[in-house]
This record gives sequence, C-alpha cells and structure tokens, in this order.
Amino acid sequence: MNRAALAFRRCADIPAGLWRWIDFRAPEIASKGDGSILVVPAALDALQAARTAVARPFRILSAYRDPIHNALVGGAPMSEHKAGVAFDIATAGHDRGELLAACRSAGFRGFGFYATFLHADMGRRREWGSWAGSATS
Repeated sequence: MNRAALAFRRCADIPAGLWRWIDFRAPEIASKGDGSILVVPAALDALQAARTAVARPFRILSAYRDPIHNALVGGAPMSEHKAGVAFDIATAGHDRGELLAACRSAGFRGFGFYATFLHADMGRRREWGSWAGSATS
C-alpha cells in the first residue's frame, strides 16, 4: 500500500480540490488533540469504499492522532492512528459482521473489536478483542 501522507497543521490548510472523500469531512479525520491532520489517500479511499459498501453513515470516533494526543488517550506508541491509517468506527446502527466484511473487502488488515466500535487499520494483519456473541473472523 502506498502510505504517502500529506500533513497539514489544520484542516483549513488542505488545498481546495484535494479532499475527495464525499462521505467524510476533514475535521472527522483530524486529531482531536491539536487539530492537525495526515491525509493518507489510500487509507481514506479504503474508508470510503467500506462506507459505500455498507450504505450507511459511519461515525468516526478516532482517526489521525498527533503524538501527544495519542499518548494522552493511552494509544500504543506505534499506533497506526499516528500514521493516519487507522479509524475507530462506531458500531451503533450497524450489523457488526457486515461492517467488518466491508472493511476487510476495502483492504483494512488490522482489527480491534470493542463494545461500541470497530478499530480498522491498514497495518499488518492482526486482530484483538472480541464482540460477545458474534464471530470476528
């Protein structure tokens, strides 16, 4: 995967015409810490593909995290969130199996299963956590 990232100090700095992901706004993807954003087109293309496949809105709980914010929320030191290739998607209103299948099909490889959200990232193939009463594979 091409991980070419474009870094911006704030969403307003993103050049007109660069943002092509119709179901997401840059502030949803920006760090909740300092407001900076890493735009990784391949990761955002995958997120958009998963959203299109599910055909229901995604609520993004966490996407890019600046290093300080990542540390403050207890994120892993090498978190894929810091690379701009991870998204925590709220599961409310979604069939979890359908959401997982759409993310897998879109190219996500790392999955964390939590009570209220699915972590999906473009890192190495791995899974952690569980959804009680539902298969994760």
